[in-house]
Amino acid sequence: MITIQEAKTKSELTEFVKFPFSLYKNNKNWVPPLIGEEVEGFDKTKNPAFETAEAYFYVAKRNNEIVGRIAAIINWSEVKDQQKMKVRFGWFDVVDDIEVTKALLEKVYELGRKNNLEYVEGPMGFSNLDKVGVLTEGFDEMGTMITWYNNPYYATHFEQLGYVKEKEYIESKFPFSNVKPEFFEKANDLVKRRYQLSPLNFKTTKEVMPHVDKMFDLFNKSYASLSSFVAISDTQKEYFKKKYISFINPEFIKFVEDKDHNIVAFSIVMPSFSEAIQKAKGKLFPFGFLHLLRAKKQSKDVIFYLIGVLPEYQNKAVTAIIFKEYYETFREKGIINCFRTPELADNAASINLWKHFDPQIHKRRCTYRKEL
Repeated sequence: MITIQEAKTKSELTEFVKFPFSLYKNNKNWVPPLIGEEVEGFDKTKNPAFETAEAYFYVAKRNNEIVGRIAAIINWSEVKDQQKMKVRFGWFDVVDDIEVTKALLEKVYELGRKNNLEYVEGPMGFSNLDKVGVLTEGFDEMGTMITWYNNPYYATHFEQLGYVKEKEYIESKFPFSNVKPEFFEKANDLVKRRYQLSPLNFKTTKEVMPHVDKMFDLFNKSYASLSSFVAISDTQKEYFKKKYISFINPEFIKFVEDKDHNIVAFSIVMPSFSEAIQKAKGKLFPFGFLHLLRAKKQSKDVIFYLIGVLPEYQNKAVTAIIFKEYYETFREKGIINCFRTPELADNAASINLWKHFDPQIHKRRCTYRKEL
């Protein structure tokens, strides 16, 4: 018999977070979360996402053993401001038993119907900076700390339960050796002169911090037209600033500013922490943080996390300036492989940015939708 229990206390939420550790204990491509960070992210008093969202966390048990988990989420900004009558689900993991999947999703339906919502979509998090999508291709590729990994049967369960694909995402990679500076050097010089733009580089995290709020403002403007985009609030800016910026090498954060020192474009690249987090086994202490520090300094793989350009500067080759700066930094640091985080498969403008680097799609993922 399958029973569903809500995880409310810190110990219950810790169990919720730890379930995938047993599910994927023999899978070399699964990258665990940092347990403490994940539990804190579910704390309604600490994560500002809960200012505009509500979420409930459930585990499925059989014979007193956890066999699945799910988060049922409503992003009220999305519902009220965009009139998207959607209940989300995320942090979904399950054994290969469709009855468990069905029982967990029923809790999501209950929340949606209770609030007169029209459909369910997932997996996705609270906001656009959370993880998204169920993996449908690339199961033999190592995951990252900013994506969910899952077994192939997840998508099969959704389809058997009447779900259809809603949004498709691709992840691509290319060796740094594919980057030929001649493709952007000329444009770099031309764009700088024509629009009076200049790059802004950093050597320390302290130098980055005064610019982070402006970066998030630019993020809100540059991504506003994308499907289901929900702007980041001021309190979320502070939260993400504290949570993520210290993880990133300051040399991997690039800004472009105009003659009046207004930021018109930005990009964030992260070193790959996948192997380091696997070694840490989800714990920063006593030795996990050492693995992460080593990866931050020594990783030869990088992940292009975010890139944003003000709408009025889009289609003006401003990214040539960013690529030129990264080329110099990566060459100096001996970077070998470059990876892209999930991007919408129909976002032609974003995908076109990388065409000269001959990227190879190595993973696909999607969100699934069902009417209530």
